[in-house]
Amino acid sequence: MRIVVLTGGIGGARFLLGVRAYAREVGAEVTAVVNVGDDLLLHGLKVCPDLDSVMYTLGGGADPERGWGRVGESWTVKQELAAYGAEPSWFGLGDKDIATHLVRTTMLNAGYPLHAVTEALATRWQPGVRLLPATDDRLETHAVVDLDGGQRAIHFQEWWVRHRAAVPTHRFVFVGAETAKPAPGVAEAIAGADVVLIAPSNPVVSIAPILAVPGLRAAVADGPAPVVGVSPIIGGAPVRGMADRCLEVLGVECSAAGVGRLYGGRPAGGLLDGWLVAEEDAGTVVPEVTVRAAPLRMTDEAATVAMVRAALELT
Repeated sequence: MRIVVLTGGIGGARFLLGVRAYAREVGAEVTAVVNVGDDLLLHGLKVCPDLDSVMYTLGGGADPERGWGRVGESWTVKQELAAYGAEPSWFGLGDKDIATHLVRTTMLNAGYPLHAVTEALATRWQPGVRLLPATDDRLETHAVVDLDGGQRAIHFQEWWVRHRAAVPTHRFVFVGAETAKPAPGVAEAIAGADVVLIAPSNPVVSIAPILAVPGLRAAVADGPAPVVGVSPIIGGAPVRGMADRCLEVLGVECSAAGVGRLYGGRPAGGLLDGWLVAEEDAGTVVPEVTVRAAPLRMTDEAATVAMVRAALELT
C-alpha cells in the first residue's frame, strides 16, 4: 500500500506520526508532500519551517511544548543578533535550529536542489517516511495587507509572527507559484498512490500552496487514488494556529463544513472523495463527499493512528 500525505504545519507533522505508525502495522509506504510556502531567508539562511517541523517531529527532536523548533533549544545567537540590532528581530532562530539552516543553505548554494537537500538532512533524523518538498522552486505565501498608510504584500511569516494576523488583510498570494514545477518524485508519488490523505493542516496557507504548484491540483483531483481529507476544525474552531483568521480572509466559514466545501467533492470538480470530521461536527454535509465523524484530538500516537484508520476506512 502506498500512502501520499499532503501536509504542512505542526498539525500536519503530528498527523504524520500516526500515518507512520499505521504504515508500520500494515507494511505500507508513506510519502509526505510538504508545503514550502512558509520558506524564507533570514540572516542569509534558508529556513523551511514546515519541512523542519515534519523532520524534527518524526525524528524525535521537536519541542513537544512549543510544537515547533528543537527540544532543549538555546538562544545565544538570537541574543547576540539582538545586541547588534540586526533585523528582522521578530523571528528568532534557535542555536540547534541554525545548524540545520547552515547545512541546507550551504548545499543549496553548492547547487543541490531542495528535494536532494531534504533527503540529505533526513538521513540524520530517519523520519521513516519519504519527505518531498512540493517544489524545489521559490514559492512563498504573502499576505496583502493595509500597513503604513497603504496596501502592500508581506511574507506570511511576518503577517503571523510579527503582526499576529491583526492587520487588515485582503488576500493571500503564492509568489512564484505560476512558474514553479513539482519537485522530482511528487507527481509520480501521487500518480502511484493507493490513497491520498490531506492532513488536518491549515487549508489556506499549508495545503493551498502545495496545490498552487502547476499540475499538482490536477494530479490529485484527476488521479486514480481516492482522496480523503481530515478536518483541521473541531467544533467551529482550529485546534491551534490561525486557520480561523485565514479562512476569514477568504470569506469561508470556520467549520468542518466550510473547509470541506473549500476543498470540494471530486464529482463536482473538487478534490475530496471522503471527509473525516470530529465527533463534535457529526452531521456535517459536504456535497458529493462521503463524510464520517471520529475523534480527532491527537492526544497521543494511538489516538492519531485511530484517526488515520478512520480516514482510510472512508476509501
